[in-house]
Amino acid sequence: MQRYNIPESWRAFLFDMDGTLYTNPVYMQFQIRSIIERLARLQGCSFEAMQGAIAAYQETWAQTHRGQRLSLGNTLVHFGVSIEESIRWREELYEPGVYLKADPKLWETLKRLGAAHALAVVTNNPVLVARKTLAALGVKDLFQGIVGLDTCLVSKPHAAPFLKAAALCGVSPLACVSVGDRYDMDIALPLSLGMGGILVDGVEDVYHLVI
Repeated sequence: MQRYNIPESWRAFLFDMDGTLYTNPVYMQFQIRSIIERLARLQGCSFEAMQGAIAAYQETWAQTHRGQRLSLGNTLVHFGVSIEESIRWREELYEPGVYLKADPKLWETLKRLGAAHALAVVTNNPVLVARKTLAALGVKDLFQGIVGLDTCLVSKPHAAPFLKAAALCGVSPLACVSVGDRYDMDIALPLSLGMGGILVDGVEDVYHLVI
């Protein structure tokens, strides 16, 4: 766990969801693979060819953007899949309850953190998928707000989802701490907005968050 520019007094945690509030490599891989498979069918090529094309594009993009990573949603736009279409695909393909189960330890952690702070989720999945995920984990009622891909129609990293989450929590961005498992997606942009950041390796780190 790494902390960045934590404010002396903060009032809200903005949590990434996938890979942060749960650790499940099988489900994470399914999410990526199912999208690439659908894109491959659309493009009329094999999964392997599509996977290679995506990897090549993301690598080229990173080389021209100081090594930053590009989200899958933004990558799909390059291949002709709009954000709106990406939202529909994810809603149709993802069923978190098949892979996830209630996490009492996460519930206890979020309940403790939520006693003194507002809690929100900022995810590149649609709000519907986020709600299903949080329900499967047994923590849906602990969050004041969910900002998904369909909320601002932009994919992290982008200022809009984080600013929207701060607004839903009723606090200034300067009073927020973003928590996530990917520095480029979840931490770097919030830091530029004056937020704090906590980089985690998965939900096991979240269990150990202290106020």
